[in-house]
Amino acid sequence: MPLESGASQSPGDATIGGAFVAESRATLAGAHRKIEHCLAQLADTDLWWRQHESHNSIQNVILHLCGNLRQWILHGVGGEPDARDRPGEFSDRTNRPRAELAAMLRDTVEACDRVLSALPAAGLLERRRIQGFDTTLLTAIFETVSHFVGHQHQIVYITRLRLGNVYRFQWTPAGAEQGAPGANGS
Repeated sequence: MPLESGASQSPGDATIGGAFVAESRATLAGAHRKIEHCLAQLADTDLWWRQHESHNSIQNVILHLCGNLRQWILHGVGGEPDARDRPGEFSDRTNRPRAELAAMLRDTVEACDRVLSALPAAGLLERRRIQGFDTTLLTAIFETVSHFVGHQHQIVYITRLRLGNVYRFQWTPAGAEQGAPGANGS
């Protein structure tokens, strides 16, 4: 099970590097939960919808996220073979069912979490060549998690476009401190 926000990398790793890896894992897990929340609200046909032919469907975004995670985390950090077909992530027009896409994303995120959970914080400054870029593992993880979160927002936006007013938010503010409507007397 992926870590919750604020969880430590390992029992004895109270380093900045350990905290970075723990927060990266928690952020990836949280963004994945938001994507799952969207998928649960959509019909299969919504996953294939694109506003314009040149735009990506949610399905293409999920294929892209899986390819990116496999290349940057599983390959770049974890040392697995690099077998990415980036152009295919965007050109694929196979109408996959929601369950298949959800399982594909879940399996990829879980595999990345295993790689990150085994990464010693001291290894974060190791240099690797990933997708033609010379980088550190710290940068690879930071950029990959940020990339995942960015596309999570895209999936939320497309979901809201498809569902309109029936979209169910995953989280709503409770109380004035969180910004709930009318909680501060307004």
